[in-house]
Amino acid sequence: MNIKEFIVEKWMTDHENDCLYNLTDTCISPLTIKQIEEISQTDIISELSQIKLDYGPINGSIRLKRAILSLYQQGDMENISITNGASSANEHVMKVLLSSNDHIITFFPSYQQFYSYPEMLGCKCDLIELKEENRWQTSIDEIVSHIVPETKMIIMNSPNNPTGTLLEKDFLLKLIDVCKERHIYILIDEIYQGLYEINSVSDLYEYGISTSSLSKIYACAGLRLGWIKASKDVIQIIDKWRDYTLISTGMIDDYLASFILEHKELIIERSRKICEANKKILADYLKKEKRVSCIIPKDGTVSFLKYYLPIHSIQLCEGLQKEYGVFFVPGEAFGCDYHLRMTFTGSPEKTKKGLELLSKYFNKFNF
Repeated sequence: MNIKEFIVEKWMTDHENDCLYNLTDTCISPLTIKQIEEISQTDIISELSQIKLDYGPINGSIRLKRAILSLYQQGDMENISITNGASSANEHVMKVLLSSNDHIITFFPSYQQFYSYPEMLGCKCDLIELKEENRWQTSIDEIVSHIVPETKMIIMNSPNNPTGTLLEKDFLLKLIDVCKERHIYILIDEIYQGLYEINSVSDLYEYGISTSSLSKIYACAGLRLGWIKASKDVIQIIDKWRDYTLISTGMIDDYLASFILEHKELIIERSRKICEANKKILADYLKKEKRVSCIIPKDGTVSFLKYYLPIHSIQLCEGLQKEYGVFFVPGEAFGCDYHLRMTFTGSPEKTKKGLELLSKYFNKFNF
């Protein structure tokens, strides 16, 4: 297999551990065990100390699956498969359902896994451009224009990474109508949903597949616990493949994931406050800084800043981080130059300071 470099992940690996102001991490400021204890008023450490470090239930515990199902409007335990994070969930879905010469439709800017991985499997891939002048939205007609007899799957995330675009329910229902008559799968990575509501494709469509994890809005990326919700037939195939790739996710992750989802309202409340504070800081910043614009999303943790200076985004990000310690992902990592991925996940104080330093760095250029 000719493995393509995952540009965004490589950039994160190379830069995220050497910064003072991280304005691009998509995961809400991570919780500690102590914080989870304080939120839930539970002695988690004592319970963890009694857990045997066994494989645990291979397909995930009943408790965990029940907790995951509480996020959705319908389904039972046979509709859930447990994975090692959402990226693993996406990979398992694509691996078992896509074959060489299948055709898929996805979008850009977006998460590279959605098009590079199918291409590595031998699929033909059409990318539909999300345009900023259309508020990073596409149209049903444009999607239909790319459908061919070999189209097997439409892949996306909602809200989108990096733009924050949310797929509205009315649009999703129209897309389902288009795909239903052709038996086309819709895979939606819903990992950024849930701060306000979840419109899950797996609740609405027989061929709809939802993936998610605890990484983003639940502030527990380190657990590496994700899941797939899909039809029972799809889950049966995935679980067969899972025996070759995962076996299980382990007793500790299973226990903690169950606990977090059982207390999800309290954790989401914390995440929402962090995001809203950072969104307000960005909104106030945009009123003063005319060299930057942004469509601030209503859900999720990410946004895509556009700046109006003739500096390529890689050059800008490298110089900004070297001089002031401010960390962004360049738009070029998503094939969209003169943009920066900004997130609403960290300390509001650091967000405010990081944006001030961005403007200070702009001032160095006589444009």
